Amino acid sequence: MQFDVFTLLPEVFPSYLETSIIKRARERDLIHVRVHNIRDYTHDKHHTTDDTPYGGGGGMVMKPEPVFEALETVLGLNPDSPTGTSPTASNIPIILLTPQGRVFNQSIAQEFSQHPHIALVCGRYEGIDERIREHLVTDEISIGDYVLTGGELPALILIDAIARLLPDVLGDPTGAQDDSHATGLLEYPHYTRPPEFRGWKTPDILLTGDHAKIDRWRREQSLLRTFNKRPDMLEKVELNKQDRKFIESLKSKVE
Repeated sequence: MQFDVFTLLPEVFPSYLETSIIKRARERDLIHVRVHNIRDYTHDKHHTTDDTPYGGGGGMVMKPEPVFEALETVLGLNPDSPTGTSPTASNIPIILLTPQGRVFNQSIAQEFSQHPHIALVCGRYEGIDERIREHLVTDEISIGDYVLTGGELPALILIDAIARLLPDVLGDPTGAQDDSHATGLLEYPHYTRPPEFRGWKTPDILLTGDHAKIDRWRREQSLLRTFNKRPDMLEKVELNKQDRKFIESLKSKVE
């Protein structure tokens, strides 16, 4: 899978992309990440990418020309498409990282993981020229209801969340399937050696080797955690008869 990232701060990315799972995925050619400096697509001596907003107000606005030129050049888009339509010449999702977008979650990560190529546009300053939003990007993603100084951290979050869903990126081929939110529930607790630490013991059932009972314990622990921490998630997840019975027992204890 290929990620093309468009940013004013390319120096933000190498340290994270050259670490751990993402580094190994790149070395094995499972993912390719290309980071493009939007300033390289300006044509004045100061490499200007922002200007004051029409109508007044504080802050600066990202100019449309360098952003359009950067994406059109790198992605091979058609700049001559009719006015009012996106210039995309392919099915590449062009994602603007913005607090105004749909809030990123595991389902959206799964959705994007089905694409062989996506582009991420990192905003900066007070905002971007609206024509970028209307005529260039195809989707807008937020990582939560708060504001950052730019889209670089959200871009890294998307790369990480999407990449780990791709085949062979994780050492455990089923690892991503059990993650919190992957099944619609929070993940169960984990324990490792030693079996007892400062008087705190690993649950006996995990030491039995009975995988059927362990699987059921893990399922109930996921249900319990979700019930206690994110009960809203239980309204959306598909539960079997055994799950529902367990949830009812939890409700009766609360009452």
